[in-house]
Amino acid sequence: MERPSWDSYFSLLAKHVASRSTCTRKQVGAVIVRDRNILSTGYNGSIRGLDHCSEETCLIESGHCIRTVHAEANAIVQAAKHGINIDKSTIYTTASPCWNCFKLLANAGIIRICFSEFYRDEKIIEFSKITGIELVDLKEN
Repeated sequence: MERPSWDSYFSLLAKHVASRSTCTRKQVGAVIVRDRNILSTGYNGSIRGLDHCSEETCLIESGHCIRTVHAEANAIVQAAKHGINIDKSTIYTTASPCWNCFKLLANAGIIRICFSEFYRDEKIIEFSKITGIELVDLKEN
């Protein structure tokens, strides 16, 4: 039996984390890792204590569901809540980050973003080069 690469392993974990998502439009999961250790996870879901898309409906503005907090943001928040340093870490996501999440990841010190599906925002490609953040499309590997 062949063992999966570390990228494959953490990518599969992000897909599993996505299964907790409560958004009916798109389920996204994220896993933050440093030195092959999981630091934090997140999935897209509603604000703690409020109704979920799966219970109500998506709250759509400009073609996007705004009821949910994105997986990447939730992973950062969980790390902060538990006092976990995520500087110089890698995030594995099931979909590439939106522009707002990319900015959060950059400011949180994430140095590598691995994703399984490119999703919408081309700006992250340009700005990853400017900021020195490595973008890895795992579908190409």
